[in-house]
Amino acid sequence: MSIEKINPEELYASVNYGFSHAVKSDCAVTIHCSGQVAWDKDYNVVGQGDVGAQARQALANLNVVLAESGASVSDIVRIRTYVVNHDPSLIEPIGQALGEFWGDVTPAANTWIGVQALAMPDFLIEIEATAQINAAS
Repeated sequence: MSIEKINPEELYASVNYGFSHAVKSDCAVTIHCSGQVAWDKDYNVVGQGDVGAQARQALANLNVVLAESGASVSDIVRIRTYVVNHDPSLIEPIGQALGEFWGDVTPAANTWIGVQALAMPDFLIEIEATAQINAAS
């Protein structure tokens, strides 16, 4: 199994913004993770009104889903980040949460999408992921 992050030198340095331009893999098992939000196990919104805190909780939830699926952050090939009423001031707090999430792992491809609303009015962000692992994992 191999996953290669693609970041052409001819393009802007996307890793600085928490994503790679593309991911190429030859993996056998694909894991499609539903979008994760800032709910804890008891349906409490973590980080009420704070998009950075909500991003951290959504990413923590995503880590749990990945682990249960036999995957980890390094197996992610794509994420999609949905942000309610996006404006450029949200890039920093969300980008910081994404940077913490990726750690030393080169980020996967990411599409950032501004949306009018999510499933519940208190949700400010939702993050979904696709991961790939070896069939023997």
